Amino acid sequence: MNSHAHTRSTRHPDPVVVTRVADHQWHALEDDEVIGRGHAAHRPDGRLFISVDAWHDTAFAALTETLLADLPGPLHTVVDENDTELTSKWREFGFAVGRGEWEYAVPTDPAVTGLGAVRPPTDVTVVPAGAADETRLRALDRTVRAEIGATVGWHTMPAEVRPLPPGVTVVDPAKYTVAEDPDGAYLGLLRLATATRRPRIGLLAVRTDARRRGIARALLADVLNTLHRSGVRTVSAEVDEANGAAKGLFDGIGARRVNRALELVR
Repeated sequence: MNSHAHTRSTRHPDPVVVTRVADHQWHALEDDEVIGRGHAAHRPDGRLFISVDAWHDTAFAALTETLLADLPGPLHTVVDENDTELTSKWREFGFAVGRGEWEYAVPTDPAVTGLGAVRPPTDVTVVPAGAADETRLRALDRTVRAEIGATVGWHTMPAEVRPLPPGVTVVDPAKYTVAEDPDGAYLGLLRLATATRRPRIGLLAVRTDARRRGIARALLADVLNTLHRSGVRTVSAEVDEANGAAKGLFDGIGARRVNRALELVR
């Protein structure tokens, strides 16, 4: 554990002490009271993201300066496009916009999405969540990640900001719906996270050699129609703003763009 003392402004003359309380956590203290927190985490592709939650600008500055000094670059953070004040604060520390990501509110009602009658290709079977073979699922996950990494780059894919053991990307196989060919090979997958305020489509991907067959649309139809029957009316999804195919897919089923997040990088 290490500490850094920072002089406050004339408005707040007492010093702020920033202490590293864990491997990737920092606290800003004033008179031994926590007035801000900093956090860092690696995404599965290795990028290091930081976040700062502080009561006032001086605590924000103290925490940010400490994180920049303690951590190797490049560093990333995510802000809401509409939060211009927070974006400005990060810019003062050398951060610039790296990419944008749209958040969609996706309806599940087939009368809205038009997915009620959508079925997979005749030689493809949709394996429901919780029924996928874990070995084949992990093999498919490695394949699509390698293909994404070799083309647009995994950094364009939405991912939860949390550390994972090296090589581990499929945390809970029960969250995946997959598409299977007659030989038992897995062609595509959809991961649905349910621990958030409303269900979230965390990943929708199809192997390169199986694209343009309607498999992604069939996976989406199966999951959304199942959620609708269980009483869920809306799910969320994040799409890189440069991904025209994904935006077209969600725009085409009546999904609404409700928010735009900016990924800043220093």
